[in-house]
Amino acid sequence: QVQLVESGGGLVQAGGSLRLSCAASGVSAGIATRAWYLQAPGKQRELVASINTGGVSNYPDSVKGRFTISRGNAQNAVYLQLNSLKPEDTAVYYCNLGDWNGRAYWGKGTLVTVSS
Repeated sequence: QVQLVESGGGLVQAGGSLRLSCAASGVSAGIATRAWYLQAPGKQRELVASINTGGVSNYPDSVKGRFTISRGNAQNAVYLQLNSLKPEDTAVYYCNLGDWNGRAYWGKGTLVTVSS
């Protein structure tokens, strides 16, 4: 059974930083893609960072230069460093992993709240 567990969310003041972690277990086919999404209240879930097996990362303009996605030494770990946080970054952040069979897996999310 595949399980993704996120951690690291919390309450931070504007301009502060957080580091989100995601640990996965049970992905038998191997991980092809790693990504983080956010979902703000009343809005659709949107991609904030992705990284492929070659280490190439992508970000939307809204977070470019502030957020950094990385893979951990543990093969199934992925991190998201959030810097220079803004109140509009407040959302639930979800880890997303895709395996080589085309299946996508989601964590339950971790809440990030940025106060002004």
